[in-house]
Amino acid sequence: MPSRVSLVIPVRDPASAKSRLAVGDDPAAHARRAALAAAIALDTVTAARAAREVGEVIVVGTLASALDGVQVLDDPGYGLLVAVGAGLAAADPAAPTAVLLGDLPALQPADLDAALVAASEHHWAFVPDAEGTGTTLVTAAAGLPHALRFGEGSAEQHRDAGYAELDVPERSGLRRDIDTPAQLAALAELAAAGAVLLGPRTAALL
Repeated sequence: MPSRVSLVIPVRDPASAKSRLAVGDDPAAHARRAALAAAIALDTVTAARAAREVGEVIVVGTLASALDGVQVLDDPGYGLLVAVGAGLAAADPAAPTAVLLGDLPALQPADLDAALVAASEHHWAFVPDAEGTGTTLVTAAAGLPHALRFGEGSAEQHRDAGYAELDVPERSGLRRDIDTPAQLAALAELAAAGAVLLGPRTAALL
């Protein structure tokens, strides 16, 4: 039986995360942004932890509250790739590894399981975001290093680096990362229509 995946999730401190979700200097807007960022991260990690294909879960950064079965490491403080590298260095070297973005409030364990099973057919694989330009998940088979390309245009760059693109429905919560008010509004509309299911903490704030 294949080993379960060691999953690394980078999470920024809610005090500075998701800055584009609040505009201007209104303290109330920034307080709501910080609360929403914390809720999104907790919903994402909770869903990931419930996936059957996931073994250890390593969060690099800050969670607003502790979650059972989740190891939290301090963010080294030099950007996303360094944070992810710290998580991968702590992962089980005998297991497949994956990196999941921490801003997927509609993530469902079954969707992550399906993607990880599909990814097991490849040395490296990735899932693009709903826009098709970014990346929400990357995987590598046990013993293989990553060639991470997170950032602007990362989907094309991961493809060029040898990651196989997984066929995940565009509406899947696995592809719905939240960085902008437009993305948040679009996800809220999908949730209202019953097309996606938001995590409970995020739903309570929308």
